[in-house]
Amino acid sequence: MTKEEKVEEILTRGAAEVIHLEVLREKLLSGKKLRIKFGIDPTSPNIHIGRATTLWKLRELQDLGHTIIFIIGDFTAVIGDTSDKESERPMLTREEVERNMATYFEQAGKILDMNKVEKHYNSEWLEKLTYREIGEHADTFSVSDFISRDNIKRRLDQGKRVSLREVLYPLMQGYDSVAVKADVEIGGTDQKFNILAGRTLQTHFKQEPQNIILLDLIEGLDGRKMSSSWGNTISLTDPAKDMFIKVMRLRDEFIVKYFIHATRVPISVANEAQAALERGENPRDVKLSLAEEIVSMYFSKEEAARAREATVFLLKKRGVPDDVLEIKFEKKLLMDIFVQQKIVSSKSEWRRLVKEGAVVRFNREGAEEKITDELEVAQLGDAYKIGRRGYTKLI
Repeated sequence: MTKEEKVEEILTRGAAEVIHLEVLREKLLSGKKLRIKFGIDPTSPNIHIGRATTLWKLRELQDLGHTIIFIIGDFTAVIGDTSDKESERPMLTREEVERNMATYFEQAGKILDMNKVEKHYNSEWLEKLTYREIGEHADTFSVSDFISRDNIKRRLDQGKRVSLREVLYPLMQGYDSVAVKADVEIGGTDQKFNILAGRTLQTHFKQEPQNIILLDLIEGLDGRKMSSSWGNTISLTDPAKDMFIKVMRLRDEFIVKYFIHATRVPISVANEAQAALERGENPRDVKLSLAEEIVSMYFSKEEAARAREATVFLLKKRGVPDDVLEIKFEKKLLMDIFVQQKIVSSKSEWRRLVKEGAVVRFNREGAEEKITDELEVAQLGDAYKIGRRGYTKLI
């Protein structure tokens, strides 16, 4: 792959928006060594592969000779970013932050050459700011700039509390860019406002405003955005076998997206996966290839092959019969689905069966669990056995 092709893939693969595309393309092709910023708040002990999509983009830029600036937000994590939250995020204690970030550099080392990375904690500069300096930074924005953000506006419209701490968060992340003199910042689409704040503050401090690469977010195991807060993650610290099984739990509609965003295989491989699914091939087989590729990225091809072998054995041992009844569903609760389909006669019968432990779910990697909540939400692709009624799969 030529340098031009590498640059084009960096700017397009998985990228939702680039600010400003032509300017950044020219810089990357010029041979100039750029300072590429990435910040991460240690809100949990583990980095998940949703965040790792950014790390792989950084690795590609590192391989082109650019300087990666990795900032652990030990100060901003205490404050809390609510860019993607529908309610106020509680402040973390310093002790919680220190525990969470203990192995962040080590985890990032699975992807980046950390010997060549410029490492920082943003408490280095944020803790030293005075009220006068914070006031100067705040003066570059208006109140309407902050409260017009989608999630903040929605919460205000709903009468929910928005703390002053929350609206000041972008000032802190933005000042990180000033402190390290960033040429480029990379982050998810949910970080757009915060990253743009960096451009505003850099202009105020007579620095050239950073270019921005915003990456698409990937969904977690429950179909929502992958987030440690929701526990729907695949973490870099997961053992190889667990990582493999988690990928197998991924909803079928996200297989191709994961090939594009969570692996480094050529785009042609993702296109082949798309074609296989459109031909009606079993999504499970395509997902096995995806899981093997992802595990090999963080461990080795040998460990990935062993994880695949163990998973295939599990699927054969605990699988659901091929002649399972398949039903399409629109309702969210299992109770409503099975009553509507007349698989159970009434909601009261459903409650009795759940209470007796007679409802068993078989998830997509073959593991089974008893349903204990009568208001359990349906999961696309899972199969269920209700008493002696046989198997039912939701499609």
